[in-house]
Amino acid sequence: MIIRSIFQLDRGQKESRVLRILLLSAVALLIVAAIAVKWAPTHAATTPGPYAIGLWGDLPYSDQQANVGVPNLIADMNSQKLIFTVHDGDLKAGSTECTDAVYLRAIGYFNSLKGAAMFTPGDNDWTDCDRTAGYNSLAQLDKERKLFFSTQFSLGQKPMKQEVQSSPLCLGVSGPVPCAENRRWTFRGVTYATLNVQGSCNNLCDTNPDPNEYAARNAADIAWLQDTFTEANTLNSAAIMFIAQADPGWDLTDGTRAPTRNPMTLAETDGAPDGFQELLVALRDQVVAFKKPVAWVHGDSHYFRTDKPLLDSLGRRLENFTRVETFGDNAFKNNPEWDDNNVHWLKVLVDARTREVFAYQPQIVPGNRVAVPAP
Repeated sequence: MIIRSIFQLDRGQKESRVLRILLLSAVALLIVAAIAVKWAPTHAATTPGPYAIGLWGDLPYSDQQANVGVPNLIADMNSQKLIFTVHDGDLKAGSTECTDAVYLRAIGYFNSLKGAAMFTPGDNDWTDCDRTAGYNSLAQLDKERKLFFSTQFSLGQKPMKQEVQSSPLCLGVSGPVPCAENRRWTFRGVTYATLNVQGSCNNLCDTNPDPNEYAARNAADIAWLQDTFTEANTLNSAAIMFIAQADPGWDLTDGTRAPTRNPMTLAETDGAPDGFQELLVALRDQVVAFKKPVAWVHGDSHYFRTDKPLLDSLGRRLENFTRVETFGDNAFKNNPEWDDNNVHWLKVLVDARTREVFAYQPQIVPGNRVAVPAP
C-alpha cells in the first residue's frame, strides 16, 4: 500500500515521502541497535559458557617495572580477550612514599586494560604509608576510596557494574565510612568478591598499628564474606572467587612467606598479633557449607602457587577450597635491569558447567623474561 500510494504522487511528493520512510527506518534501526547494546552485557553475564580472566598484583615496585615490565604485562593481557582483570593490591614498594602520582599511575594502568579492571587495596598502598613522615594510613585509604571506588563501576575500558558494601561501616580519618572498596559481581554463574584484608598483620602491627580501624574493617569483611556466600546460594552460583591482598598463613609449613598457623584451630603460632583468625574461621565454616568450589586469591608474599592448604577442625583437607597466589615483585637492588624477572600474571579459564569451574594458566610475559630470555 505504501508503494502504490507513492507512485500516485508527483515527483516532489514522492521524493519527500521516500525520504521520510528512509529516515523512519534509520531511526528504527538505531533504536534496535541501542536496545541491543544496552542489554548485551546483561545477557552475556548470564549466558553459560567459558571465558577468561586475569589476576595480578604486587606491582610495580621499581621504575623498571613501572616503565617496562607492567606495560609489557598489560599488553599481554590485552592480547588475550579477558572479560576482566583483578589487581590484588600493592601498587608500589612498601618503603616508598604514598604520593598521588602512585595512585594516578595505577588508574592509568587499569584504564588501559580492554576489559573491566578491578582492584583491591594493598598494605603498601595505605596501612604502611605511615612508615614515612607526613603520611597517615587512614588518610591514604580515604584517598583510595575516592579515586578508585567512588562509583558502582569498575575501572577499565569496559567497566562492569558491581555491588558495593554499605554496612557495617569501616573507619576513615573523620570517623565511620562505607567500605566502598569491598565489591561483588556475578558473571556467567560464578560470583566474585573483593575484601580489604591486609598484610602487616591486617593493621595490627608494623608502624602505628590501629586496632580500632582493624576491628571495624574486620567485622565488615566477615559480613561481606558471609553475604557473598548467601548471594551465591541464592543465585545458585557454581563457584565463588574471593580476592584480597594479605597472605594470612594457613598451616605450619610456610613460615618463610606467611605467619605459621595451627591448621585445625587457625590460630597464629608465632606470637605476632593475629589479624586473620576470626576471618579464616568464618571462611572455613562457609566453605564447608557451600560445598562447591571456592578460590581465595591473594598476593603479599610474591610467590605464584595454587594449592589446598585449608583443613577442617578435624585436620581433613577441604577438597573444594583452593588458595591462589599471584606473581609479584622480585626487585634486584644491585641489578635493576633484572626487575622484570617476576612481572607476570595468571590467566584463569572459567566455565560454570565444569566440575572444578576454574582452571589456572600462569602467563610468563615474553618481554619480561630475564633469567631465560624468550626464544
